[in-house]
Amino acid sequence: MAAGLGARGYTDYRRADAGVLRLLRQHERSIGELGGALGVTRQAARHVVDGLEARGYATSRRHEGDSRRVVVVLTPSGRRYARAVTDVVEALNRELTEGVDPVQLEAARAVLRQVLRVGLD
Repeated sequence: MAAGLGARGYTDYRRADAGVLRLLRQHERSIGELGGALGVTRQAARHVVDGLEARGYATSRRHEGDSRRVVVVLTPSGRRYARAVTDVVEALNRELTEGVDPVQLEAARAVLRQVLRVGLD
């Protein structure tokens, strides 16, 4: 990821960026929603958002209807960054699956979907 994004001019990539960018690309989210979707605490989500804000990729503000909630939105630069992250992920996925038999690939996907559904606890 870092090499692919670095080649696109994003040398400041952090691992936690990808999940938050994917979510914010869909629409604005509160800090709590981000934490819940990522399976992390509000504090951890706030930390990731702080990093995105410091780099100019996101802004946060109080929710218009509920001042207790902080809403995060991507900046235009953040939208470009999110697109670059998506492009790199898609390229890595293509590279990973090249030469793999489609039947075997679908079997592996089915196993991974089940693992995600039931967990490994």
